[in-house]
Amino acid sequence: MLELSVIVPVRNAELFIDECLASIARAEPREIIVVDGNSTDRTLEIARRYPVTILSDEGQGVAAARMLGVHAASCDAVALIDVDIVLPEGALDRLLAEFRDGGYTALQAGLHSTAGPGYWGQALVYHHNNGRSKNWPGVMATIFQREALLTHQLDRSFASGEDIELRWRLQRAGCKLGVSRQTTVTHRFDDTFTCARGQFEADGQGLARMVLKYGWRAGHLPAIPAAGAARGLVLSLTRREPRWAPYYLSYAVLNYTAMLGTFAGRLRERIASSGQHATYGQA
Repeated sequence: MLELSVIVPVRNAELFIDECLASIARAEPREIIVVDGNSTDRTLEIARRYPVTILSDEGQGVAAARMLGVHAASCDAVALIDVDIVLPEGALDRLLAEFRDGGYTALQAGLHSTAGPGYWGQALVYHHNNGRSKNWPGVMATIFQREALLTHQLDRSFASGEDIELRWRLQRAGCKLGVSRQTTVTHRFDDTFTCARGQFEADGQGLARMVLKYGWRAGHLPAIPAAGAARGLVLSLTRREPRWAPYYLSYAVLNYTAMLGTFAGRLRERIASSGQHATYGQA
């Protein structure tokens, strides 16, 4: 049995949860904690087929779900595994050994993305398997020191982009982070435009929240979608695969639309707050 607590946040994940939990259960960790965000499909029915503890975050969001699992965990090492991850045989053992031997605060498995035959799923796969972001430590298939997560908790105000924000703080605290080159897991995408749009909007909102929280120190982050789109377009055209061009254009446009929407929302909040203060002052 692995001395490891595995935490899986879920919400309406009936298409993915069976394979995910089956692959985790095969590794025999000390405990598997599923944190549900008020699912309305068969997610919990499927989860109960496995030796798991089920908690609920009452719909507070994925950052809250992960932290709820961390607080409930009994091991000093915790693995945050997203429900769209499938672990190959022996992957969790190898990742834990590398994590301990290397003295890491957080070590993410390498990611190999897959999807169905649809255009948008295949485009997401092409982007993620060829993009630079695959080498940036995140939280989707990552082992952490539990104490580090309790000290540097995920920011629950981030409905998306909480992984970027956590990495930002951990790096500045001098923590050792990494992405494994020895252990790779499967990362699955749905192959619909809805899935792609959700990815793009979440990315844009997360980058905007970073700027709103950290100001000029995060001023370079909004350039990421433009740089990613430009690199992807050049790569696809160089490889004579122009069919990916619409994807990269959509990626850029929807990222920046989400960013602007997040900035506009914060501006409206400030205007409304100023109006209330002015009214109280007149009274």
